[in-house]
Amino acid sequence: MALGELPLCHVRLQTDARWPWLILIPHLPGLREIEDLSPSDRARLIEESVLAGQAVRSMGAALGRPVEKLNLGALGNVTAQLHVHLVGRRADDPAWPGPVWGVGASVAYAHDDLETVIAAARRGLGL
Repeated sequence: MALGELPLCHVRLQTDARWPWLILIPHLPGLREIEDLSPSDRARLIEESVLAGQAVRSMGAALGRPVEKLNLGALGNVTAQLHVHLVGRRADDPAWPGPVWGVGASVAYAHDDLETVIAAARRGLGL
């Protein structure tokens, strides 16, 4: 679900209620790896990742499930376009301590919770 735009990246919400989760996708087409970015865009990606990480923490707090560990990953094995996942983790989450990919079926947010996480994410991102 699209949340907004930062100077370098589109921001999307991964709508799996098991984890507060944002994805950053640089606007520049054809990127596959972080090394494909210019040095200044690499620095911008790090700064936007920090900002998105703060937004993920805000999402967890808004749901009463504070983030204990922030995971950042740029895998790209399924979707080649460069993108970065920021996932809020807790010791009681369904995949802890392993990776979140491929663990069970996605769980949809309840309507009110979805509105809560969208608002928290946008506030955290300054959107």
